[in-house]
Amino acid sequence: MKGGVGKTTTAVQLAAGIAARGQRVLLIDADPQGNISHVLGVDAPATIRELLTGDATLDRVIVDGVRPNLSVITATPAAFALDSQLAGAVQRETLLSRKLQPAADAGRFDIIVLDSSPAMGLLTYNALLAATEIVMPVGMDSLALVGARQTLDGVREVRSLWPDRRLTLSAVVPTGVNPQTHAARAAMAALEADEEMSERLFKQGIRQCIDLTYAAASRQTIWEYAPQSRAADDYNALLAFLHYK
Repeated sequence: MKGGVGKTTTAVQLAAGIAARGQRVLLIDADPQGNISHVLGVDAPATIRELLTGDATLDRVIVDGVRPNLSVITATPAAFALDSQLAGAVQRETLLSRKLQPAADAGRFDIIVLDSSPAMGLLTYNALLAATEIVMPVGMDSLALVGARQTLDGVREVRSLWPDRRLTLSAVVPTGVNPQTHAARAAMAALEADEEMSERLFKQGIRQCIDLTYAAASRQTIWEYAPQSRAADDYNALLAFLHYK
């Protein structure tokens, strides 16, 4: 529930890192800003909007071979219109999970990573109801902490409305961490003091690293652009925290 905290960056690095470890990964852009296609240099014939409206099949929207073991479903700003376009759809919040079911039944992927938007719109609900785990990046400022708590409120709402859906908080990930600043130390202390978030807090965090910006501009993952950088080290540590050795 906050922009600029590293959701897309984290989704891309986790998906690429898991794929590099030999698992078959599908990365889904559930944010109408559609940044994943730019970051990874993906040109797709159809997007998540066409999948949810029924104008394209699952096979058509999946782009295979983006990286070894990594496939992608992209988004574009056209997905902003989904809330109105699907206003009359039955159980529209679970459309994505139902559309993905054929891939699950076929065992096509080992894991799916979904990048969400900072707003509780239709695509975000679809992402939460398709997911079983949440990795929540949190920036080192007070507004990001407010957004994190609002996100957890939204998760509780999803759990109450759809009690049959399994949705657990797997990691709270501080991003843009500079431990020398008072703001970062205060934000980290607030995360450690929060009863719910502290249990799954990735205390090392993702340190500030300009290489992440340069990697995105070069349409590369952090391991492609700067494999010896501190950001690469931090995301490797996050993967280990999530049990991807």
